[in-house]
Amino acid sequence: MGGESRFDGLEAFVARRGDALLATAALLTGDRATGEDLLQVGLERLMRNWKRVRGDPEGYLRRTLYHLAVDRWRGLRRRPEVLAAVEPPAQPDRADAVALRQALVAALARLPVRQRAVLLLRYWEQLTEAETAEVLGCSVGTVKSNASRGIARLRELTANWAMEDDPISDGAFR
Repeated sequence: MGGESRFDGLEAFVARRGDALLATAALLTGDRATGEDLLQVGLERLMRNWKRVRGDPEGYLRRTLYHLAVDRWRGLRRRPEVLAAVEPPAQPDRADAVALRQALVAALARLPVRQRAVLLLRYWEQLTEAETAEVLGCSVGTVKSNASRGIARLRELTANWAMEDDPISDGAFR
């Protein structure tokens, strides 16, 4: 009773947007289990501040997820990070598309943290440059330069994929 009214709309919000938020968290962390942990911490923070963020809970939660991911990346700076396969969305998928997706996630893992975050926000989340800058707390110019450098680096990493049948078979992304 008292607890239910305190979090009015939260359950519906999580039911409606939970899968998309989990997919984002999994891509930010590199695997579903760590993404679930990240999302859980983000939801805990959302609940603590629920009264203040009623207008845009998704924007608040997405900002929180990205900031928590950056904090995690900073902690892992001295240790190599190994990204596992990200589970595809709940839709039919061919095996070659799954292998390509895994290779792309591995290529993303080789990018610097800021470039990876910018590419995820701009192209996975489809945020504008201004929205991406706001989430990351940087200028629009920084977003543009990191997006440009990130795409250029991904092109370098994936240049030989067109000549291969299986982009992950050579072990370069393992």
